[in-house]
Formats: sequence, C-alpha cells, structure tokens
Amino acid sequence: MNLILFGPPGSGKGTQAKILQRELGLPQLSTGDMLRSAIAAGTGLGKQCKAVMDCGNLVPDDVVVGIIAERLDQADCGDGAVFDGFPRTIAQAEALDRMLAGRGSRIDAVIELKVDDEAMVGRMETRVKENPGAIRPDDTPETLKNRLAVYRRNTAPLLNFYREQGKLKTVDGMAPIPQVASSIRSILENIPAASRR
Repeated sequence: MNLILFGPPGSGKGTQAKILQRELGLPQLSTGDMLRSAIAAGTGLGKQCKAVMDCGNLVPDDVVVGIIAERLDQADCGDGAVFDGFPRTIAQAEALDRMLAGRGSRIDAVIELKVDDEAMVGRMETRVKENPGAIRPDDTPETLKNRLAVYRRNTAPLLNFYREQGKLKTVDGMAPIPQVASSIRSILENIPAASRR
C-alpha cells in the first residue's frame, strides 16, 4: 500500500507517518528528513539544498525525485511506503506515478491534513518562545509564513490532481493526534482489499 500524507509545514504529517509506519509496517519516506541528513553529512547534495531550504523554498524537482527513486529501490519499500512531504508539485506527482507504475504499483490513498495557517504560525511562535535552542534554521515564524505561502502556491494544486483520480481524502489536522490517527485508520479500512499488497 502506498499512501501520501499532505499538509503544510507543522500540520503533523511526520507524526502521523510514524504512527502509520508502526501500525502498517510501511517505511516513512520523508524528503525533508532525507535532505536534512544530506545537509548534516555535508554531502554535495546537502550543500546544494541548504541555502534553498533555509529560505523556506522548495528543492528542485529533479533532485527530490532522484532521492525518492533511490529510496524506493530499497528492500523495505517492497510492500509500499508512506510518503511524507512528497510529492510537492504536479511534476513530482507525475514522476512518482511513473516510478510506481514501473514497479507494478500505484498510489492507493492521499490524505490531506487540513489545518489553519494562522494557528500554525501561532504554534511556531509558541515553540520558539518555549524552546528557542531546539529550533532549526528553517523553523522560525518568518520562514514558516514563507513555507506556508510556497505550500499553498505549489502544492495545493496537487489536491485537485489527486481529487480527479478519486484518491483524495481530508481529515481535520487540528484535532488531537489520536483523533487524527483514528480518522486516517478509518479511511484506510475502506481501501479495497486488492490494494493491500
């Protein structure tokens, strides 16, 4: 089963992906985590992406698609994956569809965590005040506002892309974590058994 979690920065995608990883045994593919690891390791890719990410902008499609393609070739992705933060553009979504089709697979469900942008910025401001030392360079209220704008501009059109395929479901991302997880579980229970590879 291949799932995509959608939502702006801070919406809880990573938290829900980890819950799904634990419950379904599917790996969480977080492009953000992969890119931050490359930056921390000081790789050429990491250096190339650092300046882009520090401003809250999106890393070029070809770079992100390449990272995902390499990851999908690993054995633990044989039964599917939970995509967290990917795809972010129509071009990435089309590339993902081609990658999966080439592996005899497809996206089974796309789940949008719907949140309130102003509330997200408020949460970030609180986080900065309460724990300033734990904030990443790309996790400040100012950068978050830019990331939200980038998300709305570039990623939101993907919702229509998947809505037209009949794969898009929406849950209230502002609800408590267990309630969001329960809503996602209900959606997955209604995916036809044939999709549960």
